[in-house]
Amino acid sequence: MQRIIGGKPAAKTKAVPSPGAATVPRATPAVTLVRVDEGSEGQRLDNFLVKLLKGVPKTHVYRVIRSGEVRVNKGRAAADTRLALGDEVRVPPVRVADRSAEAPAPAREFPVVFEDEFLLAVDKPAGVAVHGGSGVSFGVIEQLRQARPGARFLELVHRLDKETSGLLLLAKKRSALTALQDQFRGRETGKTYAALVQGAWPANKKVIDVALHKFLTDEGERRVRTVAVPRQAQDDRSLRQAQAGKRSITLVQVAKKLRGFSLLDVTIKTGRTHQIRVHLAHEGHPIAGDAKYGDFALNKALARGEAVPGHRFDRMFLHARRLRFAHPASGETIELEAPLPRECEALLEVLQS
Repeated sequence: MQRIIGGKPAAKTKAVPSPGAATVPRATPAVTLVRVDEGSEGQRLDNFLVKLLKGVPKTHVYRVIRSGEVRVNKGRAAADTRLALGDEVRVPPVRVADRSAEAPAPAREFPVVFEDEFLLAVDKPAGVAVHGGSGVSFGVIEQLRQARPGARFLELVHRLDKETSGLLLLAKKRSALTALQDQFRGRETGKTYAALVQGAWPANKKVIDVALHKFLTDEGERRVRTVAVPRQAQDDRSLRQAQAGKRSITLVQVAKKLRGFSLLDVTIKTGRTHQIRVHLAHEGHPIAGDAKYGDFALNKALARGEAVPGHRFDRMFLHARRLRFAHPASGETIELEAPLPRECEALLEVLQS
């Protein structure tokens, strides 16, 4: 088993430019013929087209596939057709977004924890999205692609919230991507987070098995709530939400008892959106600095240096600190560790003094 701790320091970067201008629709040529290279080998046809035709709604992509306008090696193909190296894909004329006016993502490297010809693991800082979208112009993946123009393939294996720091895994080959994603889906990986929560966590509370339901607020913001089937199914809305919820399991162990807080080691057995944040808040111990599910008064006091006199802390204390998986090529067990960021360590030193 390989066990790697820490990583190389991040490279210096230029200032981030302001987001680009709005995109303008434009038409593609009458027909485009695209040859499948190593970076797209094994990919589904629908995913290949969504990536190729940035700015085209997915509904339209599926429509042109069903209509037969998209051809693979001159024959009709289904959305789930797997592309092979050298396949020729006929892409019909569609309207895509003109991104020529957008400022490109700035090239940026991140601290490397592990890297070989198949995969890359970096230590993502808090406050950086893993990819662009939902009002974010770019993230880790776009910046890394700019920093590595010679990379033929680079894709995210999994996600981390923008506010969460720590280990992020990327694949450098499609075969590695599919193998690693299969491990994540099959719950064959070990993911452990460090979380600082308000109050004294009960030592006997080691498992949280509560279903989660994802929804959108009236403002269109993605949120998650816990759900439970009511004993008497009189509330149809609650029952529908409970039925829509997905079982979610979080394992919790107290790492340190601190003054007014608890440092936890949290391992997730299911990978739901905002799972740790919602589960810990549901138990009455929100994560320090969590702007969505936390104690807002406490967060403000931490940021001002009032909760811990003389020490300001203005981020969410959630860090992906350990990741274990089987190497996609050799099958060897790889265990990676990323140390706590300096600002988190500094807060702990004050709380335990």
